[in-house]
Amino acid sequence: MRVVIAEDSVILRDGLVRLLTAKGHAVVAESADAPGLLTAVAEHAPDVAVVDVRMPPTHTDDGLRAAIEVRRAHPAVGILVFSQYIEVHHARRLFAGGGTGIGYLLKDRIGEVGEFLDALERVAAGGTALDPEVVSRLVATRGRGRGLERLSPRESDVLHLMARGLSNGAIADALVVTPGAVEKFVAGIFAKLDLPMTEGTNRRVLAVLRYLQQ
Repeated sequence: MRVVIAEDSVILRDGLVRLLTAKGHAVVAESADAPGLLTAVAEHAPDVAVVDVRMPPTHTDDGLRAAIEVRRAHPAVGILVFSQYIEVHHARRLFAGGGTGIGYLLKDRIGEVGEFLDALERVAAGGTALDPEVVSRLVATRGRGRGLERLSPRESDVLHLMARGLSNGAIADALVVTPGAVEKFVAGIFAKLDLPMTEGTNRRVLAVLRYLQQ
């Protein structure tokens, strides 16, 4: 796996380089600012870029805006946003550009190195990795569309809880219904959102991304 790291903290950046190198991955470029990320991706064509949100030159949302530009110019490059901050507006723009090869994790919620590595490898392979807290913040201002308007009120409730990271069992407890009923609601969601069972895809993740993109 070829990785570009965009992180302005030299200590964290060096730690990521050492970790990934030790695990057999190639860190092909590092950047301490958002413009450097764009240059590095254009020059090295990595499999995935790890990007902080708040970076120079303004230390606001430069990293996330650069990630959106990377996604536009190089759609095959996976993007894993790795930050302490949730920036809702630009995160929505990033997800709206496509539902594969995208992740958003919070630094202070990663409990194990393996969790981070698994997420990075999944994003590089075209999958997704979303922290439940990020999902919750995005859900708070979501709209409807792309099949969502066809969902029943109960199916909408189930999808909302799926987006918050709840399992079917936890959804059943929250809605005071049986697990079997939840399974039927989930099947209905997949059908109404036109998400057939396809090898190599996770319909649950795709349904949540459809929900967030609107």
